[in-house]
Amino acid sequence: MTRSTKPHLDHDHVRDLLRGMIRIRRFEAKCAELYTQEKIRGFLHLYDGEEAIAVGVMAALEPADRVVATYREHGHALARGISMEAALAEMMGRASGCAGGRGGSMHLFDAATNFHGGNAIVGGGLPLATGLALGDKMQGRSAVTVCFFGEGAAAEGEFHEALNLAALWSLPVLFVCENNSYAMGTALARSQAQTDIHLKAAAYGLASQVVDGMDVVAVEAAARAVLAAMHALPAPQFLECRTYRFRAHSMFDAELYRDKAEVAEWRGKGPIVRFQRWLLENGLIHQSEIDVIEAEAEAEIEAAAQAAEAAPLEPVEDLARHVMAEARPAPPAPPATPAAQLETTYREAVRDAITEAMLRDDKVFLMGEDVGAYGGCYAVSKGLMAEFGPDRIRDTPLSESGFTGAGIGAAMAGMRPIVELMTVNFSLLALDQILNTAATLRHMSGGQFGVPLVIRMATGAGRQLAAQHSHSLEGWYAHIPGLRVLAPATLEDARGMLWTALQEPDPVLIFENVMLYNRAGKLAANAGAVEIDHAMVRRPGRDLAMIAYGGSLFKTLEAAEVLAKDGIEAEVIDLRSLRPLDDATIIASVTRTRRALVVDEGWRSGSLAAEISARIMEQAFWSLDAPVGRVCTAEVPIPYARHLEEAAIPQVAGIVAAARSMLGRR
Repeated sequence: MTRSTKPHLDHDHVRDLLRGMIRIRRFEAKCAELYTQEKIRGFLHLYDGEEAIAVGVMAALEPADRVVATYREHGHALARGISMEAALAEMMGRASGCAGGRGGSMHLFDAATNFHGGNAIVGGGLPLATGLALGDKMQGRSAVTVCFFGEGAAAEGEFHEALNLAALWSLPVLFVCENNSYAMGTALARSQAQTDIHLKAAAYGLASQVVDGMDVVAVEAAARAVLAAMHALPAPQFLECRTYRFRAHSMFDAELYRDKAEVAEWRGKGPIVRFQRWLLENGLIHQSEIDVIEAEAEAEIEAAAQAAEAAPLEPVEDLARHVMAEARPAPPAPPATPAAQLETTYREAVRDAITEAMLRDDKVFLMGEDVGAYGGCYAVSKGLMAEFGPDRIRDTPLSESGFTGAGIGAAMAGMRPIVELMTVNFSLLALDQILNTAATLRHMSGGQFGVPLVIRMATGAGRQLAAQHSHSLEGWYAHIPGLRVLAPATLEDARGMLWTALQEPDPVLIFENVMLYNRAGKLAANAGAVEIDHAMVRRPGRDLAMIAYGGSLFKTLEAAEVLAKDGIEAEVIDLRSLRPLDDATIIASVTRTRRALVVDEGWRSGSLAAEISARIMEQAFWSLDAPVGRVCTAEVPIPYARHLEEAAIPQVAGIVAAARSMLGRR
């Protein structure tokens, strides 16, 4: 692909530039009108005054290039080629909208134009853009990802994490800062110590420059120059486009933070007025042509508004569509003939699973803190960098949100990333990307984009790592629609769940309990992928069902053996999948045994155990001979001292005591 380095200001092109800006301005004016009529609701952020940036940058892009925008993205969407009707229908919540009415004003998506959506989280799109560029680079594509954001995002951690990653890995991302001087209602000088945003980018080694964001030709010229440079030598570039939004932050905004005279002054040097004047003065266009452009834009928006208003709403029956992919791969078949049993550990089983996945699919790669040269915090990936190289065993900076977001973007670009978060506590630094991006993109885009990503993390207590490294928070993630959440406890599942998870079209979180890594046992030499949808009865019984997962499974099995000596036959269920839960297996067991005890390393209040208890009460109440019991972690931060840590989390004696109590025995 050869990129032009300069704008060709012939008659057709300057007319297109002017037409593009006028269309955006007229569209936004209509949106404001429809908002006052309550036909558009929620937040509405208008792009008036910034049109030159979207039009100038988009004029320099190729169809294969990708775009990540902000919540003020109507201008970007129209300039990229999304129709007025599709955009407006989306903003009215109509089924014919560009995202099926699921995204609204802040979340316009269009796979056909590689428009990867507006993002309502300030700075949230920057890691996603780095990941899209990473995915393209790893697959040898020459596409560039353009990421638009406001100057307020430069104060967010994700801004710095994304720029650092892009520079570190020489990713083809064009970061475009639309500096309109106000982050919501806070002036730049009141919120950031360094107000020259491009200097922040330069600090990370990015080629950065300032451009007049009110001059469409200057923006296009700068964009073409940097894109040509990126094509010759892939590396991130940064444009700070200094502009001004003429309207309030959103339609909710009373706009009390700036003077009307300031707005009026900027309007006088707005991009449309300025470009129009220049074209007329230089004889590049006639007023009659401008009149035609304006009339065409008015007619287009009126037709779009009428069509959008007449468009149907999606049926309520489709409420759950696009939360997860409608089509999933078939579950893996077990080996026809199990091979000889080999001695191994949980750690080695996980490492073997990663190795096999990378050998089977060159789109699979592992990324995370210290996964490469160090071999992983728990030595799971030890030796893999030597086998697969630093491109596929990719050490990241200590920037959980940044590299998790990059994993999401890489997955959207066609790669199959395995993101390792060192501990579940550290995952909270990436919660924004997991919840607001990975779990929601399919839904917000109306099914156009999926995130086939696997995130692994260590969880649980027992190693005297104190309160910031030891909690069991998997129940939090099991609360989030759009995710699959797995908790492999056995060697078979540690070895087999990963490949199955990598085939899923949606994000999968795998929680590995730290107390299992050293657990040894025998595993078939030809052990392979396992299904991930069902709970398993690990020990049959008749007197009560004991439901556990992860690190508590083997304590529960041990407790069942103790109970058996008293003549109590407990059935032990290994949940395996925490989202979605396998209600059928749980309810069948409880209906048969008539009692249920849930063992959960999460805190009792609001726990996964509470959810399971509620489901049992809803579906099997009349089969119960006793209230559902729970053995959970004490409601304290996990202590450091061993005796206190052991007292805090479920132990065999506590499980036995709870089971006996349910049966009226001491």
